[in-house]
Order: sequence, then C-alpha cells, then structure tokens
Amino acid sequence: MQFASLGSGSRGNGTLVESGNTLVMLDCGFSCRETERRMARLGRSPDQLDALLVTHEHGDHVRGIAPLARKYRLPVWLTRGTWQTLRDQDLPEVQHFEAHDLFSVADLQVQPFTVPHDAREPCQFSFGDGTRRLGVLTDTGRMTPHIVEQLDACDALLLECNHDAAILANGPYSAALKQRVGGPLGHLSNSQAATLLAQLDQSRLQHVVAAHLSEQNNRPALARAALADTLDCEHDWVGIADQQQGLDWRTIS
Repeated sequence: MQFASLGSGSRGNGTLVESGNTLVMLDCGFSCRETERRMARLGRSPDQLDALLVTHEHGDHVRGIAPLARKYRLPVWLTRGTWQTLRDQDLPEVQHFEAHDLFSVADLQVQPFTVPHDAREPCQFSFGDGTRRLGVLTDTGRMTPHIVEQLDACDALLLECNHDAAILANGPYSAALKQRVGGPLGHLSNSQAATLLAQLDQSRLQHVVAAHLSEQNNRPALARAALADTLDCEHDWVGIADQQQGLDWRTIS
C-alpha cells in the first residue's frame, strides 16, 4: 500500500491511496486540469481512479470533485450530510456511507470516522489492505477519544498541523477568523497534533506526514519539530505535504 499528496493546504487538497490495482483520491480541491497535471507528476492519471472520497464540503476539498467525476465517470463516496450540500453538482454516481461503518473500494478497506469541524457531516478516514493501515486526519478542531481510537497503531499517519498558535494569535487574520481557525470546530495546531500523536500507539509507524499547513500561520520547520520531538526522531524524518509540491509516494511495507 502507498499514498501521496497532490497538495495540502487552504488552496487545495488531494490525497492518493493505492493498494494492488486499486487507486482512490481523497478530496479534490483543484481544477480538473490542475488535478491531471499533479497526478501526472506522481505517475498517475484520473482514468486509473476507482473512486473519489470526500471528507466534507469546503471548497479546498471539493472544488474539483464534480468536474473530475463527470469527465472520468467516477463514483463519489460521501456522507449524506455532505451530499446535501453538494446535491446540485450533477455527480454521475453517488455512494453514501455512514461515518462509523467500514466499507470497501475494491482492494481497499475504508474506515470513516467523525470529527469536530464546521461542516455539515464531516469525517476523516483510515485505509487498510488487511495488513497495513494509513490514518488521515485533517480539518478537525480538537482531538477526541474517538479520533485517538481510530488512529491508534497505524502504520502511517497524515496528520494536520495547520497553525502555530503564537503565529496565528499575532498574525493578520481578523479576530473572528482567528477564533474559527483555532477554535474547537476549526483546525489542529502543531501543539495539538503533537499531543494527539503522543496518545497513539506509535510502535508500527513507518511514516508520519504533517498536512494542511497554513501558509500564513505556520512554518514547515515548526510542524516538523512539534511531531519529531514527540516521536523522539530526527526532524527530517517527519514528512511535509506541501501546498505546491504535495508529497511523493510513500510506501507502507
């Protein structure tokens, strides 16, 4: 099993997960043309996709979902709450799931789980092939016991490190936007992500990647340091899913 990022941040998100002959994309916040370009950079094309999965309806996660699904006749998996916000998008095939029920897309086992975020029915996912498991967590305002349970003992983690609390507090955002980003329905700070990571069984971890970094309110070095200090590892061992360059393929062996 392997995973890669097309890009991660407030200007667009997309994650590829591959196992055997199965390839899925989690979220698509880029135009169809840009998605094609970024997938080509990773040696893949949209006509190889088996499905699109959606975490929630915010534009940086769904801007490209409908155009890509229509062009390549792809099924779109999402919660009913998220579907209510996107039902005017003329999707060619819609598959609903409950945010606590395991489902499969060909060779991939997909486990959604609920998260606190300011969306209609948001969720995040772990992916498995029967032996290995990748946990993905972005767009959550706080950790919960349920999130800890769902991400425990993963072989790889793509973990939100959206902002540094001090940079956000002293930055140019309005008071209302600062409250939203740093609030319980917003995004995880570096410190919150590190605290979450410390509560997990890390014994199987082969990869930890910081994701959804704010270009205004964070720095890659700060996110790396927060997670690496918790893992007691070299800072460079922690990967970064960058907004522009994304993340090259990481193999979970």
